[in-house]
Amino acid sequence: MDRSAASTASYNLYWKNGIDHEHICGDITESTPETLEINPGTSPIVIGGPPCQAYSRAGRAKLNSLGEHRSFHLDTRGKLYQDFLRFALELDAPAVVMENVPESVNYNGENIPHIVCGILEDNGYEAVWTILNSADYGVPQIRERVIVMAVKKGFGEIISLPIPTHNRHSDYRTQYEARFPGFAESKFFHKPNLPATDAPRWVTVGDALSDLPSLFTDPDQPYAQTKLNLRLPYKHDPKNEYQKAMRSGSEKVSGHAFRRTLRDFRIFNDMAPGDNYLNALEIANVHFKKALKERRVNEKDQPEEYKKIKKEFVPPYSADKFIGKWRRLDPLKPSHTVVAHLGTDTYSHIHPWEPRGISVREAARLQSFPDDFVFNCSMSDAFKQIGNAVPPLMSEAIGKAMLVNLNMAEVVK
Repeated sequence: MDRSAASTASYNLYWKNGIDHEHICGDITESTPETLEINPGTSPIVIGGPPCQAYSRAGRAKLNSLGEHRSFHLDTRGKLYQDFLRFALELDAPAVVMENVPESVNYNGENIPHIVCGILEDNGYEAVWTILNSADYGVPQIRERVIVMAVKKGFGEIISLPIPTHNRHSDYRTQYEARFPGFAESKFFHKPNLPATDAPRWVTVGDALSDLPSLFTDPDQPYAQTKLNLRLPYKHDPKNEYQKAMRSGSEKVSGHAFRRTLRDFRIFNDMAPGDNYLNALEIANVHFKKALKERRVNEKDQPEEYKKIKKEFVPPYSADKFIGKWRRLDPLKPSHTVVAHLGTDTYSHIHPWEPRGISVREAARLQSFPDDFVFNCSMSDAFKQIGNAVPPLMSEAIGKAMLVNLNMAEVVK
């Protein structure tokens, strides 16, 4: 349950447009379709994403680190897809769409999307699952996600998977593409469509962020927390189609809060695009040794002062465990996956040309949220909501495909 996310959705989808509706926030295991107050005679499509933490590597590692009694395969969230299906079947939904992380194909030896498709098939649906990469749909981010698509017999059939709008820069293969041949063992698995050869190239981080306001250009400048509702003018006119689409004609944009990491601003400043935590440690130690020399301190004669200066310059995290947890974005490539952990820290997504972690608006841009999408919440909640979301541009492609499958293709014209 996430009341903050429900409030954000209610504001952006309803309240700011003058619609007196709101998102219900509740525990699905304690709810029934009757709680939705659906108008009689309507046939709602059921769309959802059961919590990914039980399936994802990050979620598994965290649970296992807390002790065997909380091992990931005992995490009850791993079975919430059953309640999702309960809602879909009790509502007799004409169509069902489910999203989750690719790791859900092996949850304690079980292929969750295959199981979901099997249950739906047994209840009169045609169902398939696939793995989509958001970069193929115009999102400036490589983000692979499992998508289950199902249509009730009599309402249509699965004749269309989402159609990619963008093409990759090279022969790059994503992590899960290499496993597609093995997934063929599941009769429900369908390989995703390929983009047209003349489709535009993937949108890069630079394409996505270059028109947003400069916030922190010097690692030694004073840090000032920016309120999320503060609207600032864009740096310049839109330079590409992605920026035009995100701006929708607006002249100012909000969401510029970024994290206060005083020790690390200097490190970020010297990191190159693509650098990780090992590179950051090397940079930090250069700064540390320089400070020791300038202050004429050595470990043997002044051990306490030495420790104090080291704490001032060098991050204390393990080089073995944190290699991939720091990364500076490359402006010439799509971002790596934007995750909900941004709600805790933003070391995983260091700004490509300013010495700081990305802002809330920049994270939203990397997920393809339009600039008029407002976050009336805390900075941490905003980052978490963005990382948990299905990118809107990929959602649009899925929606268009489902309209075709429901014989409603004319709706998207």
